[in-house]
Amino acid sequence: MSRVCELTGKKAMVGNNVSHALNRTKRKFDANLMVKRFYIPEEDKWITLKISASALKNINRKGISAVLKEARAKGYLTK
Repeated sequence: MSRVCELTGKKAMVGNNVSHALNRTKRKFDANLMVKRFYIPEEDKWITLKISASALKNINRKGISAVLKEARAKGYLTK
């Protein structure tokens, strides 16, 4: 599985490690992903999603149904 949030599309970014001498070496900033199960009462089923921490905050704020609807409209969620 790839390291991409299924609801927001967040993925790893590339940046630099910068030392005190200002030497720069490439590094990767991974997204803060976790696997969570959610119950959808409208469909009466459980789904498992790999989501970022910010997506989890959105789900807590708006509700799982609204967030899934937005993700499907943006094309991130194909399930």
